[in-house]
Amino acid sequence: MADRGGRWLISASVLVLLASVVAVTVKSWDHPTDSEQPSTTPVGPLTVVTLGDSILSGEGAGAYETVTDGVNGNWCHRSANAVVHRLDVAGVEARINLACSGASTEDLLVDGTTQWTEPSQTHRLAELAKVHRIAAVVVSVGANDDPGFSRLMSDCLHARILLDPPCSHVIGQDWRQRLDAVVPKVSRALRDVRSVLAEAGYGKGSYQLIQLSYTSPLAPDIPEELRNLSACPFHTEDLAWIRDHAVGSLSDALREAAERADARFLDLSRAGHGHEACTGGDDLGSEWFTRLTLDWDSFGDAERVEHVSVQSFHPNSEGHRQFARCIGEFLGTADREAACVPDHDGDLRLTTDLPNRSGDEVFVAHPR
Repeated sequence: MADRGGRWLISASVLVLLASVVAVTVKSWDHPTDSEQPSTTPVGPLTVVTLGDSILSGEGAGAYETVTDGVNGNWCHRSANAVVHRLDVAGVEARINLACSGASTEDLLVDGTTQWTEPSQTHRLAELAKVHRIAAVVVSVGANDDPGFSRLMSDCLHARILLDPPCSHVIGQDWRQRLDAVVPKVSRALRDVRSVLAEAGYGKGSYQLIQLSYTSPLAPDIPEELRNLSACPFHTEDLAWIRDHAVGSLSDALREAAERADARFLDLSRAGHGHEACTGGDDLGSEWFTRLTLDWDSFGDAERVEHVSVQSFHPNSEGHRQFARCIGEFLGTADREAACVPDHDGDLRLTTDLPNRSGDEVFVAHPR
C-alpha cells in the first residue's frame, strides 16, 4: 500500500472482492506566567497545534483541504471538521493541524521521514514555533507503528468476508511484543517535540504536551444484519477483542510512553462506547464513527483507487466535535492524566477515573 500500511484502510485484494460483490464550548486554561515564558518566545498568536495520524488529521470527517486530498500525491486528509478546529478555548487565536493520515512515529521525528510529500511534522512545528506562541501540542501517534491497526482492521475484515477464522487468534499471539516495541518509539517522538520547542526558546512550563490514546470504532453488539459489506463486516469475536483488549492495552502502552517523555496523557480507550460504527442500527446520527465507506467515484482513477476506503472506521464529524469537547476540558485542568467517557446524556466528558486494567473497568463519568 502506498501509505506503508499506516492508515486504517482495506487492502487491494479486498477492494477487488468488494467491487465484485457490490457494483464545545470547553474550558480555557490560564496563560503561562511571565516567569515561564522565555524571552525568545515569539510574540505571535497563541496557538494550539495537533500532530500525528488520522485521528487528529480528520480522516473520516469529510471537508478535506483540497491540497491534502490527493493533489500531487498528498493524502494527509486534513479536515475542516477535525478536532483542533472544534476547540473553543479562551485566549487561543490560532488552531493549526499538522497531523497527517497514516503517520507513524517516524513522521514526527526531527530527522524523520517525508510522508505524502510533506516533511517531518516536528520540522514543520519548529518553523511554526518561530512565528506563533505555542500554547499546546496535542499528539496522536503509535497505532500505525508496531501495533499496525491498519493491518489489524484489514485482516479482521478479510476474515469475515472470506469466512476465515477470527483474525484475533493470530494477531493476539504477538500483541504484547508489539506494544512493548512501540513504547520507546512514541516516547522518542514526544521528546523530539520538546526538543524543537526548546530550540525555539520554549521552556517546559510555557506550553502543554499531550499524548492521546485511541478508542475502538467498533463494538461486538451490533445488529447481525449490519455485518455486511455495506456496514461493518466483522466477526463478533474480533470486535470484542479489538474493543475490550487491543484498544485498552494499547492505551496502557501509550500512557507509559507519555510518562517517559514527561507528557500529559488523555485516555480515549472508552470514549466511543455506545457510539461505535453500526451500533445505532437505522439511526446513524447516534454514531461517532464511519461505517465501511467507499468512494466509488475514485475506482476509475488509477491514482485514487488505492485510497477509496481510507475513511472507513474513523471518527466522523460528530465524533471530532465530541473529542474536541473533552480534549478542551483537559487543556483547562492541571491533571497529569485523565480519560474521556460518554456521560449519561451521551456527550463525551472528562473524568479522572482511569481504567483499571487489572480488574473490572469503571465506566462511570464524573463531568467537571
